[in-house]
Amino acid sequence: MQLHPHTSRRGTGRLAGLTAALAVVVGLSTLTGPGAHAADNPYERGPAPTESSIEALRGPYAVSQTSVSRLSATGFGGGTIYYPTTTADGTFGAVAISPGYTALESSISWLGPRLASQGFVVFTIDTNTTLDQPGSRGDQLLAALDYLTQRSSVRNRVDSSRLGVMGHSMGGGGSLEAAKTRPSLQAAIPLTPWNLDKTWPELRTPTLIFGADGDSIAPVSSHAEPFYTNLPSSLDRAYLELNNATHFTPNSSDTTIAKYSVSWLKRFIDNDTRYEQFLCPLPRPSLTIEESRGNCPHTS
Repeated sequence: MQLHPHTSRRGTGRLAGLTAALAVVVGLSTLTGPGAHAADNPYERGPAPTESSIEALRGPYAVSQTSVSRLSATGFGGGTIYYPTTTADGTFGAVAISPGYTALESSISWLGPRLASQGFVVFTIDTNTTLDQPGSRGDQLLAALDYLTQRSSVRNRVDSSRLGVMGHSMGGGGSLEAAKTRPSLQAAIPLTPWNLDKTWPELRTPTLIFGADGDSIAPVSSHAEPFYTNLPSSLDRAYLELNNATHFTPNSSDTTIAKYSVSWLKRFIDNDTRYEQFLCPLPRPSLTIEESRGNCPHTS
């Protein structure tokens, strides 16, 4: 008579085993589906990257754009917002980009659709005046991010906790200033940057600095290199010097700039470690890269 309870428990055990096995099968099928990585990291956007996908002129997302008039902007000179058209993937991280001294938004506009198509909301801006210095440009980048997240027509598409800044020349110096002012920024990418301040021990934002070997306006020896060297050694940081390039190389579509900018933004704004492979180990010298420096692997 004592067999029945044991038999019942054994049957229950078999049922539990079948249920567990089924759960494993379902789990495995889920892991192979498109949302598998997203379940681990809710900020991942887009398919698994490849060398060709991050070098492509356009990523996996269709992009729309909207203009922001200078009259409706507060604290900066207006600009253009580029954003993925889909709302199926939830919100996206965002980045604001400033042009350089005497330059207009058009000088950095190529980055808008290129970065947005990889899964970001991108705001390329005009500054209040073309003569604004790096400190002012840093403030304007932050004002643009505030507009983007609080007042813009796409604010509901943006995750306000995942923001970054970029800029060219004095705009690049401005991106360092913005990161200094707002440590909560997730990424900064100065492009052939210019700034009178050479030391940045206060920065807590992962920073990728692009220099150019032929830059005679902001020579790497007195700008990009000391900027990098004087970032905190504990910070996730990188320096990439473009080969056969000038101060104005970032003003035209450039695969090397786009490839590593996408990887940096993905890695630190989206916490997407699938892109770590393109940043670490450091890229080797090539036809487009003079040298690179950085701390690998990244810890943020």
